[in-house]
Amino acid sequence: MIFEKLIFSLFSIENTVSMKIVQTAVLLIFTLLVVPIFTYLFGIPLGESEWAALSLLVKICGVSIAYCFLVGELTRNNSQVDKYWSILPIIYAWVMANYGDFTPRMILLAVLVSAWGVRLTYNFARKGAYRWKFWEGEEDYRWEILRKKPEFQPRWKWTLFNLFFISGYQNVLILLFTLPMLVVMQFDDGGIGRWDYFVAAGTLFFLALETAADEQQWKYQSEKWRLIREGKLLVGDFAKGFLDKGLWAISRHPNYLGEQGFWVTFYFFSVATSGQWLNWSVVGCLLLLILFQGSSNFSEEISASKYPEYKSYQARVPRFVPRPKGKTQESPAPTS
Repeated sequence: MIFEKLIFSLFSIENTVSMKIVQTAVLLIFTLLVVPIFTYLFGIPLGESEWAALSLLVKICGVSIAYCFLVGELTRNNSQVDKYWSILPIIYAWVMANYGDFTPRMILLAVLVSAWGVRLTYNFARKGAYRWKFWEGEEDYRWEILRKKPEFQPRWKWTLFNLFFISGYQNVLILLFTLPMLVVMQFDDGGIGRWDYFVAAGTLFFLALETAADEQQWKYQSEKWRLIREGKLLVGDFAKGFLDKGLWAISRHPNYLGEQGFWVTFYFFSVATSGQWLNWSVVGCLLLLILFQGSSNFSEEISASKYPEYKSYQARVPRFVPRPKGKTQESPAPTS
């Protein structure tokens, strides 16, 4: 693609993993533009109430983009979007519930999103993400590593990346994966149907999966760092440096699987309500799947460089979805 070649030239990108990150970004932007246009043309246009709700949501999103970009640039802490990843969907969900006259179905969806958001906010908070000085807090270690790469030097290149991807794109994505509620609002008949209960059960399953995976990782990392702080020798599972027990023995990223599963399943509320298997709001969960593919590539590049046994873990355990016993495993992601 011409746009992709232009990006490679602009950022002087030669590293294989960095190229994959940019390729993922290009695919994200392409999907963001093409999928909603295509599906909207073959769908039913939004009504007056839906447009009014969407207008307010876009304004909130715009304010968040500006805030995250400016604060990120001023403080050099680029985890501003991360702090609001779990909070903004709750706001968006209740805005749509309000415009949808708080019908039982809209309340159900808003409650599910709130449960997801409260849990994820708690998980992020215990890692030190939130402070009374709201612009401070723990920064995702991956941003610091990425920021130091030669592809993002001089500083203006990182500023552009912050504006268009970290602050801009991710904020838009957060809005997009909540928008199946807008389709539900459009076709809502006021009651909760049989399929709504099935979909709700699916979202709760993935929420429980993500919760359990995060809890296992939290306990492992807390104990590992306690031993390190006390100057004790790391032995057994802690000597490896990474968790490969529990849910992490059957999936390298069970928490990511739960996150993706929640929002893909959430999309099916719009399917159940509209009767359309494909509608424009599918773009949110599609983009989320692509984002996690790129994000996990980068995370695993870092892990493979830090932990000698990680490559064998990649060969042994699938990235997201557990596989039946005896089935061959995918090749590990490139690490250089």
